[in-house]
Amino acid sequence: MKAHKYWSLGALLTMFGTFYTGYKGSKSEHKYFAVSSLICMVMAIYSGHKMLSGKKKTKKELVNAENE
Repeated sequence: MKAHKYWSLGALLTMFGTFYTGYKGSKSEHKYFAVSSLICMVMAIYSGHKMLSGKKKTKKELVNAENE
């Protein structure tokens, strides 16, 4: 799923930005990078869960169709 890949890359890049701004000591920029990193990580987890749970539902539907 493309969305999961892009959210994961976004989370990785914003984490690097968070570490860099924390190292530099710029607190206002650090807050923005930290919040955006958190949002990207949540969306990556959600899209990954959606990707994995979607496959299980189709398996159950196939098994039910074979039994009928």
